[in-house]
Amino acid sequence: MSKLEDSVNEILGLETKTPMEETTNAEFKAPVPRVENKDKTDIDNDYDYSRDNYYNLIEKGQQAIEGILDIAKEGQHPRAYEVAGQLIGQVAQVTDKLQDLQKKLKDLKEVTKKSDTKIQNALFVGSTAELQKMLQAKKDEVIEGKVTESEKDNTGDK
Repeated sequence: MSKLEDSVNEILGLETKTPMEETTNAEFKAPVPRVENKDKTDIDNDYDYSRDNYYNLIEKGQQAIEGILDIAKEGQHPRAYEVAGQLIGQVAQVTDKLQDLQKKLKDLKEVTKKSDTKIQNALFVGSTAELQKMLQAKKDEVIEGKVTESEKDNTGDK
């Protein structure tokens, strides 16, 4: 800091900070590292990574909003307020994307559960003769080791 800033801070009773103390850890956070948990599926790992990135973007956006609003208040310039408004809109979009991420994960997990669905309306495509042959073959199957009546008829054991 300059001597002038030190003097003003002393008059106002503010603590003087070194440039390193002025920057907080939150301002210069490293990008979110890609961490894969071997116990989780790819979907869960990707979800966690995306979620961490969205949180990081939202935090940085909030810091940028605070900074641009300070500039806009001091300068009273319409362009600074316009930029602040755009930045607020972008942070709101990232927040919406974070909520959409929750819905997408839920949908992905439901798809795997729904894969065991039952067939209700089966359609046979073929001639009636083929259908009769198929039904006759079903009748002739051995059920639990017992011989059905149609098998006895086919063997000549009437």
